[in-house]
Amino acid sequence: MISGYAMMKNRHLYRIIFSVIAGIAISIIFLTGFAVSRGVEGAEQDKRAAETINSVSTVVHLYFADKNNSFLKAEDRTFLHSNHPAKFGKAIIQALIEGPRTGLMRTIPENSKLKAFYITGDETAYVDMSNEFKGRHSGGVKSELFTIYSMVDSLVLNIPEIHAVKFLINGKESMTLNGHIDLRYPFKANMLLIR
Repeated sequence: MISGYAMMKNRHLYRIIFSVIAGIAISIIFLTGFAVSRGVEGAEQDKRAAETINSVSTVVHLYFADKNNSFLKAEDRTFLHSNHPAKFGKAIIQALIEGPRTGLMRTIPENSKLKAFYITGDETAYVDMSNEFKGRHSGGVKSELFTIYSMVDSLVLNIPEIHAVKFLINGKESMTLNGHIDLRYPFKANMLLIR
């Protein structure tokens, strides 16, 4: 026969076990709810955090027109970027669109947007720009040359995986930028325009 003391001890033990199991169950429910509530936003934050960990800091030479619009000149910027060449290329084009931070002159028309950027197996980067890139361009041979080669030189001279750059406007080939420079073929770096 079990004594009263033993029965109380067993009940106390059962209560402890029940409390521990209930606590574990509540924790699981809470954590599962938290994970679900994070959903896509949490996954995006995790992805960005992983990219930051895998990022590299590099000094990049961005090419803009000089004050007299006579040649291209490098503006050095430190980039924290992905090791992925296409993501790095997009960041370079975006920085060129935003314009220079020093006394240099912008080479890409304001309000231009990068619609797509990718690199093919033959090391050609495709830069697909919005209609504003062409429609808002001031024109003139030299101005068109600087627009094209500020982008080409900034990509080719900073990213070893790119050897040529092909331009598209709104996903399509364009004969020229603004009547002077033929855009049907890929461009390679032009060091003669740089001082």
